[in-house]
Amino acid sequence: MDKKYLPSALMLYMNYFIHGIGCSILSQQVVKEMLAAQWGVNDVMTVTAVAAALGLGRLISLPFAGPLSDKLGRRISVLIGVASYVIFFVGIAFSPNIQIAYIAAVLGGIANSFLDTATYPAVTEIIHKYTGIATMGIKFFISVAQLLMPFFLGLAAGTQMSYLSLPLAAGVAIAVLGILAIFAPLPAASESGKSESFLQNLKNANFSVESIALILIGFTSTATFQLWLNCAQTFGKEIAGIPSNQVSMMQTYYSAGTMVGLVVTSLLITKFKQVRFLVIYPAISVVMLGLVYVIKTPMICYVGAFVIGYAAAGGVLQMATATVNDLFPKIKGTITSLVMIASSLCNYTILSAAAKMTSMQVIMMNIVITVIGVLLAVFVNARYGTLLKKAQER
Repeated sequence: MDKKYLPSALMLYMNYFIHGIGCSILSQQVVKEMLAAQWGVNDVMTVTAVAAALGLGRLISLPFAGPLSDKLGRRISVLIGVASYVIFFVGIAFSPNIQIAYIAAVLGGIANSFLDTATYPAVTEIIHKYTGIATMGIKFFISVAQLLMPFFLGLAAGTQMSYLSLPLAAGVAIAVLGILAIFAPLPAASESGKSESFLQNLKNANFSVESIALILIGFTSTATFQLWLNCAQTFGKEIAGIPSNQVSMMQTYYSAGTMVGLVVTSLLITKFKQVRFLVIYPAISVVMLGLVYVIKTPMICYVGAFVIGYAAAGGVLQMATATVNDLFPKIKGTITSLVMIASSLCNYTILSAAAKMTSMQVIMMNIVITVIGVLLAVFVNARYGTLLKKAQER
């Protein structure tokens, strides 16, 4: 690890602190209610459809973002991502209707794509001895922001500021980080794959059924935490009877669980293969989701928020990404795109479906998808040794 890159790594991680605000602001019940009133709609679940547009933006841009990161370097991708995020935050804050908000959310998804395909490869190149820990650092900074979200909202309420001042502040902060990114040293992308297109990289990647299953875990792992993040507070208020002024604390428990999960998992993967946790953590999530579905009390919602934060958002997607980066080291940007395309497809399709469901139905859908993720991970684990051996022979 080259120490000259450490400030750059911190800058990249700080982008994800702001991203943590961006990806969770639309899931806050009080923000949902304010935006629904601002747009003139009656159902707060309509805001979930706008959150789904983040996934659509990622789907549109990921096939191009990965190869651009490999060809032009990580810096250009970071700057594109930052610029798009500024537009997203300002657009959401001032959106007069759901159509404008939807367009802004698509740009937010594009921003996320370019940051992902630059940052995941960059931090694994900077902290190359522990790629799983490097990528989980991204999730850690997201979780810190989400942990602080209820306090940010409380600060806005206490100072009689609009809740929508939060995305404006986030837009200013990420713009400053973008200026720093212009001057920060970043590792060069691998020369292999620079001259090839996204489709050429895929053609030469020699995918197996097992590696495709691993990429699909990007879909299932995203579903587990995104469905909870975007719909659990509605479940807590409508089904479990948590008061409106207390339901946002589910976010705090969720984020606390995520941070504990990241710290514990970072220690465990130095002793055990990270691919093993792709089975263990989703299995824990299935059990917890089942308990929440059956018991339906405020206490089980708070406990569930912590456990889902630990097991679903505690680094599963990041470990899946790190694993496929290990299997395809010459096209890291492109292979990161594939995992994130699966994740984005989930974000768009699953949240769009959830917007038309009751919160009880959303929990059941989450259970089914997470079970599928467990089965995929079992299959990958059974064949992982063979996959890694083939990757080393390339």
